[in-house]
Amino acid sequence: MSETPQARPAHTIQEAEEALLSRWPETRLEPSLDRIRAFTELLGDPQHAYQVVHLTGTNGKTSTARIIETLLSTLELRTGRFTSPHVERINERISIDGEPLSDDDFVAAFNDVAPYTHLVDEDQPHPLSFFETVVGMAFAKFAETPVDVAVVEVGMGGSWDATNVADGAVAVITPIGLDHAQYLGDTPVAIATEKAGIIKPGAVVVIAKQLPEVREVLLARAAEVGATVVEEDVDFGVLSTTAAVGGQLVSLRGLRGTYEDLFVPLYGAHQAQNAALALAAVEALLGDQDSDPLDAELVTDAYARVSSPGRLEIVRSSPTILLDAAHNPHGAEATAAALEDAFSFESVIGVVGVMGDKDVEGLLAVFEPHLSHLIVTQNSTERAMSARRLGELAIEIYGEDRVTVVPRLDDAIDAASALAEDTDGSGSSISGGAVLVTGSVVTVGEARVLLRRKGAR
Repeated sequence: MSETPQARPAHTIQEAEEALLSRWPETRLEPSLDRIRAFTELLGDPQHAYQVVHLTGTNGKTSTARIIETLLSTLELRTGRFTSPHVERINERISIDGEPLSDDDFVAAFNDVAPYTHLVDEDQPHPLSFFETVVGMAFAKFAETPVDVAVVEVGMGGSWDATNVADGAVAVITPIGLDHAQYLGDTPVAIATEKAGIIKPGAVVVIAKQLPEVREVLLARAAEVGATVVEEDVDFGVLSTTAAVGGQLVSLRGLRGTYEDLFVPLYGAHQAQNAALALAAVEALLGDQDSDPLDAELVTDAYARVSSPGRLEIVRSSPTILLDAAHNPHGAEATAAALEDAFSFESVIGVVGVMGDKDVEGLLAVFEPHLSHLIVTQNSTERAMSARRLGELAIEIYGEDRVTVVPRLDDAIDAASALAEDTDGSGSSISGGAVLVTGSVVTVGEARVLLRRKGAR
């Protein structure tokens, strides 16, 4: 029998969050679906009350999920979206029709499931984790609303992820690389094997372009369970991209037809790829691939309304400050490519704060050719690598002259802004010097809050 805090009603979102955080953290894993299955059974198996689009992969899940959600909403379907981690506030993890739950709704969702958490804890060898509890809250809220479609992003992996008690009618596999190696395996094949677990019998699996050995794993899993496969650059894909003010124009080949010159207010070739994956996922969910294309005007409107906070997001000008949640080498490569393709900065000052359990050297090495100077810092979490240690690693790659250690994030952003302004006498917002804050979703979220407060003042 496990030991866990007694379930008490929460009166504020702070109390709800504290109760959730008192449980096993997201990074403590015990590979079993027993707890979440017991939990959802007590809740009435709400995850079976609506269609599910289930997403896994190493990078791009949240942006792709947000695009899918926007497309479905434009087609007048009611949506729920579950994503993690959150950028700023815990409410962001559970959204209805594109809007995070209000504080009151989040508290109500927590209180609705809290009594059942205690029952599961008493009956299982280990207590429900933070992540498992929030997954149960999301599934229950989606059923209560009710939604037509839930767009559900895994927390980590696939087979043993708590979200995998849902059976996705469509499984979306974004590009797979190395991340969470200590939990999922230290090769792309091992990680792909774990992520392939979300592919369910009879589903349609939408696969992004992958390494050949990863593709083989995914195709084998689909064949094993009788899932239908659609692949990027075979059945759908990006036809063209053109940089545009505030984003890019993309032309996409979907499963049903071609959609030309869609304005997507996101930067980078990886976001064009995410746009193509999202389109194919929605078309697959709606059924017969031989049907007519989606209404071009609706698709155009949907893509123009897409947003993805903390993903190459411009939050300040003069100098330009961008936030990007790249936290592994695979994500850093996409961000670095977008910096070169979508912008014309004379120089970029990096502000980097990372988690200690990541491939820090790999991430720093990817960014090295693209940053004129690096300011290393740290976010407020216990998992954060200290600025001092990060500075030591950075100096080995960048050299001592290109690295400054500034432990406080707000001071680091100020120092980077001053350096960027020194290199940009024109005062231009898109050319000249810029600041990139990156390395962790938490770092980006805390920077976003800090910059908003400064803007308000």
